[in-house]
Amino acid sequence: MGKVHTLAVVLLILALHCPSQLGIAQARDVSSVAGVDHRLAGSIADPCQDPSTHSALKEALRLVCSRARVDAARRIRKAIILGFVGGFVKRDDIKHPEVLFANYLKSRYGSAVHVEIFGNHEGKRAIDETLLLLDADKDRCFTAAEKEQVKIILYGHSWGASQALVFARELQRRGIAVALTIQIDSVKKFGQDNRTVPANVAKAVNVYQRKGLTPGQPLIVPVDSARTEILGNFQMKYEGHQVNCDNYRWLSRVLNKPHHQIENDPQIWDQIASLVDSELLITEAETQAASSSASPAP
Repeated sequence: MGKVHTLAVVLLILALHCPSQLGIAQARDVSSVAGVDHRLAGSIADPCQDPSTHSALKEALRLVCSRARVDAARRIRKAIILGFVGGFVKRDDIKHPEVLFANYLKSRYGSAVHVEIFGNHEGKRAIDETLLLLDADKDRCFTAAEKEQVKIILYGHSWGASQALVFARELQRRGIAVALTIQIDSVKKFGQDNRTVPANVAKAVNVYQRKGLTPGQPLIVPVDSARTEILGNFQMKYEGHQVNCDNYRWLSRVLNKPHHQIENDPQIWDQIASLVDSELLITEAETQAASSSASPAP
């Protein structure tokens, strides 16, 4: 029965998802938004401003788009943010909020932060591009400083959420830390572990629902609780709570709607935006503390 169910799930995903590359922002050292190259940011289609954004996706990102813009004087940490889409979705499929959320982050932070989307089957490509970004002097030898120069944040939905943990383990094998992993209705791909968070991840959060043909992973646990903080395993329920999923095929809405309701839930994306802000935006107190520590002793 287990094999039959797995085959049914794979066939369903093939039917539901229609299988491209987004522009990328260049990573830079910690800087103020004022120092960002806004010419590049301006070339990115901000889903909050783009009139062609599908109405269901506008609703999915409604709370995100209502957030206050980052003040021009605000300093931000250098970061690489990678998202992984589910099923057989292509990395540039703008029918999925994971892709548009990446565009939102590019517009929000500009070239101070590198943001990119990958298919859940593009792990090698994601690793190669990440290592290229980290290798500042291009000598193919990673120093401790190069490994620690940026915060790495990973997020994904469905198979993409499972891939986020697989990717984190690939980074662990190379001695590279991950600041945060975000799993949205994580569905385990054959041979993968979408439950155990590796010790190189500082913080991890899991949101899931348990309805439909592909219910999400209900529990993530750390390999080492002293090194990884599980921010929570949060179950979402959609009985009596409508979420617009008109951006997906009718078959998806009929057979597996809960899996896409959580994907389109505006509260989910707003909370993810808050988590990213908390990792990247440097507070005034932190700035003052850094200035004090850098000042010569009297």
